[in-house]
Amino acid sequence: MLTLDRMHDFEGRRIAWGTIGEGPPLVLIHGTPFSSQVWRRIAPWLASRWKVHYFDLAGYGLSEMAEGQDVSLAVQNRLLASLFRHWNLDRPDVLCHDFGGATALRGYYLDGLRYRSLTIFDAVALSPWGSPFVAHVRKHEEAFAGLPAYAHDALLRAYIQGAAHRPLSEEALTVHMAPWQGETGQAGFYRQIAQMDQRHTDEIEPLYAPLECPVQVLWGEEDAWIPVETGERLAARISTRPLIRVPSAGHLLQEDAAEAVVAAMLAFDPADPGR
Repeated sequence: MLTLDRMHDFEGRRIAWGTIGEGPPLVLIHGTPFSSQVWRRIAPWLASRWKVHYFDLAGYGLSEMAEGQDVSLAVQNRLLASLFRHWNLDRPDVLCHDFGGATALRGYYLDGLRYRSLTIFDAVALSPWGSPFVAHVRKHEEAFAGLPAYAHDALLRAYIQGAAHRPLSEEALTVHMAPWQGETGQAGFYRQIAQMDQRHTDEIEPLYAPLECPVQVLWGEEDAWIPVETGERLAARISTRPLIRVPSAGHLLQEDAAEAVVAAMLAFDPADPGR
């Protein structure tokens, strides 16, 4: 498990973060409904080359969860910019997934953040996105937050498993479910779903163009949440490199094919424009 032993005050809320390794800076940005523990099998390998910075998004993991809190994509890029300042980072490498991808792109286009390189996979970035379940929770957040714990746990387990192509281990399910259990966690889970809004990617989609830094885009070929065709569209918009398809992997590459993420990072040479 990754250690998050530091707290950053962001707009009056506590944000949990940690680092591992030595070298140039690398920032990992997780997605929903996960936490920085989604990188627990990846960060130790990358720490041989980078000083790896990881954190829990506002309202996720060990970061503060509170009633009435803004945990939407609209706040996460501001958090990223605040952490860049706190860490005194200038053009770090960035590795991001799902909502983390949207956060990195919003940070780039709206907050002027710049990266040495960007590796992005199975990202929430292009419309349409958002499942019927998300739409239903947005209409009935209070009812879902009040479910009995056993019913919530069953729904949560099925939801998280749906992100992976392969059956998740009990260890993985325990890790990913834990932040969303208990009274505070259960409310936080439905809060973040209720605040999912496509307008936060629609806002930046017209701005998409190849970034000023090298970009590589990976995608699980069996992603049931965001199809690989969307990955092809995104790669064509923001990168000069072709999409890297990962076979036999779903949306949750960190569990289905952690080795593919590590290999892509270690082979990626930002100084080589052709790679």
